[in-house]
Amino acid sequence: MMGWRAAACGVGMLMLAGCTTPEPRPSVPPPGGTTGPSEWTAQTLPGKRETLYRPAERQGRPGSQAQAERAAPRGRRRGDVAQAGAQRLRFSWWAADLDDRASVTDPDHDDAVARVVLGFEGDLSRLSARNRALFELVHTLTGEAPPYATLMYVWDARAPVGTVIVSGRTDRIRKIVVESGRRPLNTWRHHERDVRADFELAFGEPSGRITTLAYMTDADNTQGRAEACYGPVGLF
Repeated sequence: MMGWRAAACGVGMLMLAGCTTPEPRPSVPPPGGTTGPSEWTAQTLPGKRETLYRPAERQGRPGSQAQAERAAPRGRRRGDVAQAGAQRLRFSWWAADLDDRASVTDPDHDDAVARVVLGFEGDLSRLSARNRALFELVHTLTGEAPPYATLMYVWDARAPVGTVIVSGRTDRIRKIVVESGRRPLNTWRHHERDVRADFELAFGEPSGRITTLAYMTDADNTQGRAEACYGPVGLF
């Protein structure tokens, strides 16, 4: 049972975690709409230290700074995060350094300096018996049901851009590496993704409605430090 509880805590952190609420600060939204800092809500995760989020400025651009010291984040934005039929995602992030030990390809060191996390609805009856049991345990431990599927866009220390990873804890979490290594450090990096196409690439099935949106900077598996800054996130 302890193994299942540990796995469930890990799955719960990955599925439900995101950005704690920083104080609102004006920012320049990307075209197509944005979710601003004041729209994020906090959530406590069992057994996890808190990642600190605060307003910050990098290279003259305002954003939300995330600092993790042996910590995983908490909180996310739920509900109608995207307009009907939204297919594309725009986001930007900035990082000063990477922990070379951290990689989402390694279950024992599954940390990342920056992630943008989307949760999707779907037909829960299609889940395997193992996933149904794990989801029920996550619900018991966290008080919330996980999304049917979770897709993460990741800045990884080692894995090449384009790598798709299935989580070792549950196949309902999949990750796409969109930034890799140290070359892009100390500069804002901007991304636009076709979410529907990425979901089909990662899961091999059409996506449901987007229900949650999160930032994620974590360093709990490496017991190290991670710091990133996030700009506005837009779904359109």
